[in-house]
Amino acid sequence: MPISASICPLLHSYTYIVIEQSFHERKMKVLSTEISFLCMLLTATAQPIMYWELRGLLLADEQRTNLGGSLNFEIGERAANDILMSAKQKEINEAFAELTTFLPARNFMNLVENITESEVFKIIEKMPKGGVLHCHDTGMTSEDYILKNITYRDNLYVCEINGSLSFRFFDSPNDHCNWELLSALREKMIHAENIDRRIHQQISMKVDNPEDVYANSSVAWLKFQSIFATNNPLLTYRPIFFDYVYQGLQELYDDNVFYVELRTTLPHLYELNGTEYGPLETIRAYKEIADRFIADHPDFIGLKVIYAPPRFVNLTRFDEYGRILKEAIRNYPGFVIGFDLVGEEDAGHPLSYFADKLRTFHSDIKFFFHAGETNWYGTSTDNNLLDAVLLNTKRIGHGFALTKHPRVLDIVKKRKIAIEVNPISNQVLRLVTDLRNHPASALFAENVPVVVSNDDPGTWSARALSYDFYEAFMGIMSANADLRSLKQLALNSIVFSGMDYTERARALTLWKKKWANFIGDLVAGNTVICA
Repeated sequence: MPISASICPLLHSYTYIVIEQSFHERKMKVLSTEISFLCMLLTATAQPIMYWELRGLLLADEQRTNLGGSLNFEIGERAANDILMSAKQKEINEAFAELTTFLPARNFMNLVENITESEVFKIIEKMPKGGVLHCHDTGMTSEDYILKNITYRDNLYVCEINGSLSFRFFDSPNDHCNWELLSALREKMIHAENIDRRIHQQISMKVDNPEDVYANSSVAWLKFQSIFATNNPLLTYRPIFFDYVYQGLQELYDDNVFYVELRTTLPHLYELNGTEYGPLETIRAYKEIADRFIADHPDFIGLKVIYAPPRFVNLTRFDEYGRILKEAIRNYPGFVIGFDLVGEEDAGHPLSYFADKLRTFHSDIKFFFHAGETNWYGTSTDNNLLDAVLLNTKRIGHGFALTKHPRVLDIVKKRKIAIEVNPISNQVLRLVTDLRNHPASALFAENVPVVVSNDDPGTWSARALSYDFYEAFMGIMSANADLRSLKQLALNSIVFSGMDYTERARALTLWKKKWANFIGDLVAGNTVICA
C-alpha cells in the first residue's frame, strides 16, 4: 500500500481541517468528500502535488489539535505572537546548530542566570499566568529570603548534630543540644562567611555539578527531604511563618500570578516560649495571611489550602488525617478545598493501601492526588494513576507516567482531569534529564487538560512560576507552540482550579483585563506591564 493511502483513513474522520501558515489568517476548509477525492487520486496516481497538499493538511491539523491551537487570535495577539515567536525561533535555531546552548536540555540549577537573560523568558515574566495549582507551602519562597532575611532574625539559635546544622527560635534554649545564638556566632568574623555557606548548602539543592551529586532520583529525594527537615523549625516559628508565606505570595504576585492553591502538611506552629499550635491554628494563620495579602493587593484573587500530609503512615494514623480534614473543612469551608498525600511515591505507601479508607470520605471532599511521579512501569507506584482516577481525583499531581496508560489517559480526557505538570521539579529530582524528552509533550500535543506549576521552587534556586512556564514552552511543547499555548495554560489554571463558580467568573474577568494590558504593552514595546 502506498504511504499516502495509509493516511486516508485518518483524514476521513475530519469534517474540516483548518490551515494556518506563518501566522497569517488564510484558512481553508476541506470537506470530507474532498479529502476522499484527494486520497483516491493519491492512491491511484500518487500525484506529487496531492502528496504535498495532504502533508500540509496533516501538519496544520497537528497545530490545530495542540494546546491552544483551537484558540483564535484576538485583537493585538497576532502582532504579540510575532514578537514572541521571533524570540523563540531565534533560541531554537541557535540551539539546533549548537545543542549545548539549548537551556531546557541542561540541568536547571546550572542555568538560572542564563534563563533570566532569555528574551522569551522576559516576555513570559510579564505575562499574566493566572494561578499556581501545585505548590507546597514550605518550599514556595526563594532560598535567598530564608538565608538573607529569616536567618538574620532575633532569637534564632543553631547547633550542630552529626555534621548538620539545626535551627530553632527560643527565648531560653533547651538543653537538648549545644545551642548558640546565630547572630553572636556571625559576629565572630571568622565564622560569618562559613556559616552562611553551610546554611545555603542545607536549604538548597543547587550545586555546580548536579548530575554527579544527584546520581539518581533516590539520592536527589534524600537531599530534597533533608531541606524540609532543616527548614521546618526555621519556618514554623509563628511570626516567621506569617512573614514567609506572605513573602511567597508576594513573589508570585510580582511574577503576575494572582491565585494560589497551597498543599500543606499543616505543620504545628510554635512560639518562643515553646507553646505549640495544632492544625486548625495553622489553617487560621493561612487565612489571616491570605486576608492581609488581599487587603494589600486588591487584584489578588486569593489563596486556598489542600491538606496534604505524608503518605508514610499506617492506617491508624491515616484515620487521624481524616478527622483533621473533616474538622478543617467544617471550620473553613471554601478555604480548605481538598486532600492529597505527599512524599516520594516510590518510597511511600501507594494509594491502593489507603483506598478503602479514602472511599469512606464524604463525597463533597475533593481529591487532588499526586500520582505517577515515577519512571517505573507496572509497579505499585505507577498504579497510583489507576487508583487516582478510580477515586475520582479532580486533578493529578505530576502524572509523569500517564502516557504509559492509554486507558487512564482516555478517562483523564473524558472527565477533564487536569494534569499538574512541574517541569523543573521533574528534572531536578531526576525523572528526566533533557526536558525535550518529558512525556508531557504528548499531553500538550493532544490538548489534554494541563496546568504548569512550580512545586517547590525555593529548594532549587527558582522563584515563582515563570521559570517553569519557560521550560515547558521552550523544552516540552512543540517548537511551533505559540502565544495561544501560553494563553491556554493561563486559562486552564483558572478553569481547573478549586474556585467556585462565582470566584472563577471573577478571576476570568480580571485575567482578561490583565491579558489585554499585557498584549498592548508587548506590542507597544513597553517594558513595564500593568499590574
